[in-house]
Amino acid sequence: MEGFSPSLRFFIELTDVKTAVWLQYVYIVILAAIVYKLGFAKKLPLLKNIVIYTCLLIGCFVMLIFSYALPIAEGLAGAAVLLIIYKIRLHQTKKHQAEAK
Repeated sequence: MEGFSPSLRFFIELTDVKTAVWLQYVYIVILAAIVYKLGFAKKLPLLKNIVIYTCLLIGCFVMLIFSYALPIAEGLAGAAVLLIIYKIRLHQTKKHQAEAK
């Protein structure tokens, strides 16, 4: 258990190993989608969005493999928090600039 990442250890302690791996995958997919949406997403047609999110789902399997030993989910969570703070500050700045005009 020492070699596993903290989030995977947490899920293993809650459930059995197989369920923990699926929970870790879902956790990584959700965080990756949040990071993509907040940091990189642009307005695209529906079919292109489907292709992008399908590639994201496939790529998350690779991140799942790395997340056994590396803190991938924790890094995604940190990135998500930073992007949320950035978006809030950006919204506040735009709001204040609009009020100043």
